[in-house]
This record gives sequence, structure tokens and C-alpha cells, in this order.
Amino acid sequence: MADPVGGIVRLVPGPAAKLDPTKDKSAEPKAEGGFGEMLSEFVGGVNNLHHGAADIQESFLRGEPVELHQVMVKAEEAGVATELLIEIRNKVLEGYNELIRMPV
Repeated sequence: MADPVGGIVRLVPGPAAKLDPTKDKSAEPKAEGGFGEMLSEFVGGVNNLHHGAADIQESFLRGEPVELHQVMVKAEEAGVATELLIEIRNKVLEGYNELIRMPV
């Protein structure tokens, strides 16, 4: 996994990239979007989970061949994602309020 000769290997999920401190940073591509775009994508993903859960519930109620455990798993996934979204919102607001209260 790690190069025995040099460089630091990235240990987080994602594309494997060696970090080279001598490399010119201006030549690297800039990160697009940022936190706002990431949050927007997450909200869209939570919305899609809720729509998927509603669709499978409707299919179950119409009598289509859908297992009850699939309905429950989809509903639980949507619920957990919503709880995570609420906690992220709470932490962001808590951080914002703390920044506002800081003396200048």
C-alpha cells in the first residue's frame, strides 16, 4: 500500500494520491463547490431516499411482490439519513452562533 521510498500515502477513502510537499500547488485543480454544494447534494440524497421509501411503500400497499422487510429497511434508511441531516444542521448552527459570539 505505501511506497517504501518516499511520499505520504492518502489513507482516507477516495482516489489514491501521493502527497508531495515539493509539488507546485498552483498547477493542481481547484476544488469545485465546497461545503454548500456538498450539503446540497446530501439534502438531495436524503430527499431521494424518502421518495424511494414512499415508492416501495406504495408498491407494497398495492399488493405488488415486495417483501415487508424491504419496505422497513427503506423507511429506516430514510429516517436515519434525516436524523443525520438534522444533526449536521444543528452542528452548523451551533458553530455559527459560536462565531457570532466571539469578540472581535
